[in-house]
Amino acid sequence: MLAAYAFHESGRPGRNAPLLLVLAAIGIQLRLLCNMLDGLLAVEGGLKSRNGELFNEIPDRIADILILLDAGVAVSHIRLGVTLGWTSALLAVLTAYVRLLGGSLGQKQDFGGPMAKQHRMFLLTVGALGAAIESSLRGTTWSLYGALVIIVLGSLLTLVLRTRRIARRLQST
Repeated sequence: MLAAYAFHESGRPGRNAPLLLVLAAIGIQLRLLCNMLDGLLAVEGGLKSRNGELFNEIPDRIADILILLDAGVAVSHIRLGVTLGWTSALLAVLTAYVRLLGGSLGQKQDFGGPMAKQHRMFLLTVGALGAAIESSLRGTTWSLYGALVIIVLGSLLTLVLRTRRIARRLQST
């Protein structure tokens, strides 16, 4: 929520965009840290429950959507900025869907990239930090816009590659 809020507010006129973009980057990293700790407790700590998968996936999808949509709001002053946010959010959900679909078809879940969650969030963090520097020096946020473009293109490729790998494994069984 911190990352989404900071991205959203950074796109509004009169806000301290550099500080908000740094907060967005921190929020993204805190989200990943919490996700990692949750997984470690469940798997390594033996605290896995029957509902664990359910309550692990739903918050991840909500976070993906909110963070990516609001990253689009942060660059809404640039042509197609909001569209990039929407598209990247949709593709993030679709990559997770294809992974889970493969699992539901009896295949090992494919977490491969090139634009899996950790790659998207790393790139978005770099884009936010770059935009913070850029915003303080020039008043622009092209770094974040570029990160969203790469996320969209990389997510499309990830969807194609995951689908092909799942299809190949299904054909070989």
